[in-house]
Amino acid sequence: MSVLIKPIITEKMTADSELFNRYGFFVDPKANKLEIKEAVEATYGVSVEKVRTMNYGPNRKSRYTKTGVQHGKTNALKKAIVDVAEGDIIDFYSNL
Repeated sequence: MSVLIKPIITEKMTADSELFNRYGFFVDPKANKLEIKEAVEATYGVSVEKVRTMNYGPNRKSRYTKTGVQHGKTNALKKAIVDVAEGDIIDFYSNL
């Protein structure tokens, strides 16, 4: 399974990428910082200076229906914020 799942493309992350050369990714919850660094460098051809990670637990919900109480949860997530070296950029919109 791949370490990188998908990039985070929001207004906040786009502003961070333009101002501070930081890019966000959803990553495999079992991946560590070294694996994330190697995956970003191999995939996008940039040099990574720093990796910060955030773990998000699942959101649990319960619903009351006529068949009883239904319990469910969303998937657990892990986000990585990657600082790229000065002068390197990652273009998510190029159609290569």
